[in-house]
Amino acid sequence: MLAFANAKINLGLHVTGKRADGYHNIETIFYPVKIYDVVETLDADVLSCTIRGTAIPGNAGDNICLKAYHLLKRDFDLPPQQLCLLKNIPIGAGLGGGSADAAFLIKLLNDKFKLSLSQEQMENYARQLGADCAFFIRNEAVYAEGKGDEFTEISIDLREYFLVLVKPDVHVSTAEAYDGIKSTNPITSLKDLIHLPLSEWKANLRNDFETSVFLKYPEIEVIKNNLYQSGAIYASMSGSGSCVYAIFGSAVKLPELERTNNVFYNV
Repeated sequence: MLAFANAKINLGLHVTGKRADGYHNIETIFYPVKIYDVVETLDADVLSCTIRGTAIPGNAGDNICLKAYHLLKRDFDLPPQQLCLLKNIPIGAGLGGGSADAAFLIKLLNDKFKLSLSQEQMENYARQLGADCAFFIRNEAVYAEGKGDEFTEISIDLREYFLVLVKPDVHVSTAEAYDGIKSTNPITSLKDLIHLPLSEWKANLRNDFETSVFLKYPEIEVIKNNLYQSGAIYASMSGSGSCVYAIFGSAVKLPELERTNNVFYNV
């Protein structure tokens, strides 16, 4: 069985305080986009994880999909599986690729072995793997708060626009991004700001990680500025990573940015 695990972007992101458990409280809007990894699970004699495509730093034995398997294995008698990942979502980009892979594997295992887990139960498993992992169970736009795993349904649809993602050759780890963050108490919640006309997002929707990340990696800020110069209605860094997305009113080509970056069109 296989699944196509999609990425996400953050429409605004406020870091509102440090938590006792070491995480930070945030508020953000998670929005799914059309860049995909492929996650496959096959019957096997021994458990393994094979990764192809974009290289993932670190040991494959520590992959989050193996952690997801072991998490379910604690409660269910799962047979060994060969887990296969074809990585296409950029790493260290703020797009949630690893979290998506783990969440979609939970859904695959639930279907394959008829575990009869509800969406809420699968979300509870996913929450144990990463702050944004639970989002990918329902995989619909949500307002997220807490450490990013408490959700409120929100109505937003960007399908009439043309979304572009630009990924420079820069990897920004989550820990690195949080090292430079300063918590804020926004005057107006993103739950309200997101309903402003799109033309007003530039002046109102911010990603708190941009200040410190742009200082360390000015090339990311250059990309954001270039996207606005190319006619973007709104542009922002996604999450805590290096990817910058832009929302355009119609289809565009950005050959200048393609020279030194990986550009994804119509996501």
